[in-house]
Parts: sequence; C-alpha cells; structure tokens
Amino acid sequence: RTYSGSETEGQLLNSFVQYFGDSLGRKIKRMPLIEETVLPGDSLLTLPVVIIGNGPSGICLSYLLSGYRPYLSPEAIHPNPILHTKLEEARHLSIVDQDLEYLSEGLEGRSSNPVAVLFDTLLHPDADFGYDYPPVLHWKLEQHNYIPHIVLGKGPPGGAWHSMEGSMLTISFGDWMELPGLSFKEWAASKRRNIKSDRVMPEEIACYYKHYVKVMGLQKNFRDNVYITSVSRLYREKDDEGRSHQNEDISTQHLEMEDGQKSLVKRNWEVRGYQRATDGSHVPFCLFAENVALATGTFDSPGRLQVEGEDFPFVLHSMSDFGAAISKGKLRGKADPVLIVGAGLTAADAVLCAYNNNIPVVHVFRRRVTDSSLIFKQLPKKLYPEYHKVYHMMCTQSHTMDCNQHSAYTSFPEHNVLSFKPEMKCVLQSASGLKKILKFSVALVLIGSHPNLFFLKDQGHSIGHHSNQPITCKGNPIEIDPYTYECTKEANLFALGPLVGDNFVRFLKGGALGIARCLAIRQKKKHELIESEDGGGDGVP
Repeated sequence: RTYSGSETEGQLLNSFVQYFGDSLGRKIKRMPLIEETVLPGDSLLTLPVVIIGNGPSGICLSYLLSGYRPYLSPEAIHPNPILHTKLEEARHLSIVDQDLEYLSEGLEGRSSNPVAVLFDTLLHPDADFGYDYPPVLHWKLEQHNYIPHIVLGKGPPGGAWHSMEGSMLTISFGDWMELPGLSFKEWAASKRRNIKSDRVMPEEIACYYKHYVKVMGLQKNFRDNVYITSVSRLYREKDDEGRSHQNEDISTQHLEMEDGQKSLVKRNWEVRGYQRATDGSHVPFCLFAENVALATGTFDSPGRLQVEGEDFPFVLHSMSDFGAAISKGKLRGKADPVLIVGAGLTAADAVLCAYNNNIPVVHVFRRRVTDSSLIFKQLPKKLYPEYHKVYHMMCTQSHTMDCNQHSAYTSFPEHNVLSFKPEMKCVLQSASGLKKILKFSVALVLIGSHPNLFFLKDQGHSIGHHSNQPITCKGNPIEIDPYTYECTKEANLFALGPLVGDNFVRFLKGGALGIARCLAIRQKKKHELIESEDGGGDGVP
C-alpha cells in the first residue's frame, strides 16, 4: 500500500504520543505512523500494551492498568468462609498482587475461567443464589502501578452496546453490568434516570460505560473511530541480544532480505489500521506494542445458515436492520409474515418486536421445544415474563395445530432452512425429511454471532482450542492460561471476554484482573532488570 502525503502527516495520535513520550521518559519527535517502505526508527514508540476493543472488557482492563487496585474492605466479611480466610491472610495486599490460583481454588460459578468466578464472587457475593450482598472490595488509585496503554475502538467507549436494539431489556440485571468502582444504581440516580426494574435497556448501559471512562479519568487512553487492519509479529536476529530497544525491531521487508539465513526470534507486535476522520477520510497509523490484548467481543460477524439465497436483500441478519425496516414502514400492510430463524434471545426479541408492531411471524428453529438446552429454561419466569411469553407461543402455536391456521404467530420446531428463493419463498425441511415451502415478506436469520479476527494471521484460527478452526465463543474460544489470560499458543497476546467464553459482563472482569496481574509482574521484573543493569539509575517503567 502507498499513502498520500496528507495521510502521513501524523494526525491520528499526536497528543497521545506526546503523553506517552513524557510517561516513558523518551523524546518522541513524531508519531508512530510509517509507510510500509520505511523501517522503524529510533523515534517510533513501542507501547507496553495495546488493547483492541473498547467495550466493557477493554474498559475494565484499562481501569486496572491505570493503577486502580482492589483491596478487601475493612468491614467486609465474605459469605464463603474459606475464601474469606484466604483474603484475610493478605489483607494488606491488593487482589492484583495476590496468588489468583490460590484464591480461586475450589470456587464454582457460571464461568469456566476460575479467575472470572473469583472476581465475580468478590464483586457480587453469592449472586447466583439470589443474594444482593455488596462487594467485599474497595478501590484505591495507585499512580505508580500505571502501565502505559492505548484502547482502540470503532465507536465510543462501550463497544457494541451502542448499536444494540434500544427497546429491549438486558438479560442481566443492571448491577451485573456495572464495572468496578462505580455503582450502576448510584450512577442512574445521579443522572435522574428512572430505572423501573432490575433489568435495563442497552442504551442505559451504553451511556453508563461512556460515562465510566470519563469519570474514572481513562479518556487519555482511548481512541475512537479506529479500525484495525493487521496485527503481526516483528522479529529480531537471535544473536543481537545486546542491541538497543528501538533497534531490535526489523520489518517484514528486512526478513525477506535475510531470506531465512539468520535465526530470528519473535519480538514486538506491529498494529496497523486507520482512524476515520470527521470528513470521512482515513488516516492510517502503525503502532508497536510489547503486548496486545484482544477485547473485540462477538458482534462483528452475524451467524449465517450457509444456504442458497441467503445473500438476497430481503434476508436480514441483525435486529438493527429489522428495526430499520419497521421504522421505515417497509413491512406495513404486508400480507405475508416475517420469517424469523433461531431459538435464542435475539430471535425472541425479534418475535416480540414483530408482535408488538402487529406483524405476523413464522418462527423456524432446529431444536425441540422440550430441549433442556434452550435458554428459556434457564430464565426465571418472574424476572423474564416477555421471554416466557415467546416460549409459550413456541410450544403452543406450532404449525401442526389446526387452530393455528391464521394465527399472528406460527412456530416450526425441528425444521431447517434449505434455501431462499428470489420470489421471497423459503424451503424448509422437518426432522422427518418432509419439505415445505413458505412465502414471507422479509426473513431474519438470528442464530448468534462470531468474532471477526481477520486482522490476525489466518484470522486467528491457530490460537483456538481447536487449531485451524474459526474462533467461536462456545465451540472454539481462544485457548488461554486460566490465570494470566495469555494465549497458550502465542506469547504476549492476551484475550478476554466473549473471545474466551465469558459472554456476561459480570465474568469478563476476571480477564482484566488476570491480565493486569500478569503484566504488573512482568513490568516489575523488567524495571528491576533495568535498574540492575544501570546500577540503580532511572529506567523505563
């Protein structure tokens, strides 16, 4: 790629580089923005951490890297006596400075990651048993624990929460969506927002996350409207251990010149992308990082059926597209029903949306209505009446019932979509092999979503539990060390949140804790090494 002169002016991160130039004790003459033909020079900045994704995962990690530390509150007594005894043993230390494996041993919860369960029970003790105990932690800002980092996101802080359907309630309680140090209820009260129930609308959560970054003083670490195009390794020659930090980086161009004749070892990360300016232009950039944390979530790529005709314009894959079609009146007066595919909560949201707008629905899903793995069976009726309303219709208004011939809702359990036809028809197949053709006004395929890690080598397929397969939250999350969240197959690459199987906000905070502890230990060792080499002089923090 070649960039025009105006694109390489260094518009993207000038203030940020100046800030880090001061923080790292270096003189940065220009921002780390290069053309691909230019080798990294001494004036280019290598950051300790680059976080990709500015949703709750990225925000929480930034909070901990900014020096905020959790301590056991003086008056706190955790309801788990064994855990409380362990916490008392090192009350003078922050949780970040304690042995997370020791603390999390024996704990059980709704996450497969032990540190996620630990941090959740410290912030929401016995929440799964219906208790509303306060956190047993209090927070202190310790400036000396600050680790320089940058958080890159496509939109404002809060990530995908800003693009979710605003009329639906969250599946989790508002308290479970909050981040450390700022009570959601207190924030809502201060903003005079009338929160009528424990569950809240996504727009409330999005506003809370955006405000959180501001009130916690994290703005200097965040950059919005940033799109990542590649994250790749840099290398150095194995026999050049004594070279300076800046000169250890060599580009891909240099690698090709060496032609494999010299032994090379992995060094830092190169992060490339562009920032979308207010006038719509793209300003490219290149950053170098010792560590990269992936916090991109799962809303990048909607799940697809991979059937014939799925690319027709009348086949939609998101609630936002469906909402837009309704608001524009495209479905008003249509005799044919909306075809909704999927049996999860997003599909249920679509059913409710159509139902509330007097739009008839044909609901197709593969499972039996008695399947124990259906999400509806895991939700208490009193807390989630609207979802149980949908589930009741799924069970009682099946296409097999004569009374359902002209209903506003008809379900097709145990059916697969074989194809979509250009005349707006759909071919279904039952579990017994019987085929049926339905006419519809618009189709909405809502069968989950997957992360899009196109910016990694092989789209990240090599770092999952099952190599050479796409990363998915349930079937193939990124394989990590359970206590540091570092990728087991790629050093200095970390992942948290849905990418490692933690889909709920209450559990993704554990990933931030694990990563913060790991990086704090490494930064301390690095600082001690530099001090010993310099005879006790000042070094790079």
